[in-house]
Amino acid sequence: MKKVLDERGFTLIEMLIVLLVISILLIITIPNITKHQSTIHTRGCEAFVKMAQAQVQAYEIDNAKLPGSIDELESQGYLKQTTCPNGDEISLDKKGKITIVE
Repeated sequence: MKKVLDERGFTLIEMLIVLLVISILLIITIPNITKHQSTIHTRGCEAFVKMAQAQVQAYEIDNAKLPGSIDELESQGYLKQTTCPNGDEISLDKKGKITIVE
């Protein structure tokens, strides 16, 4: 009697080729991500400043006056933090404009 093996699967060579392709893709992408990390942090800080500026406007609408400081925005729950994702501090001037402290 003959046994007919009708099992389908991947051979060791096929699995090694797939692993090789995945490894090559990782080798290409990881250095590009780390190279652009400073740009990512800078854009994240710019977005955070825009969001904080919108919170100043929300505070002004709710209270009919500008906030006195960043700490006031934070204590009232309009901001959860006063630093950008890259660690830069933000400040609020007397006209209600948010800027990055350098």
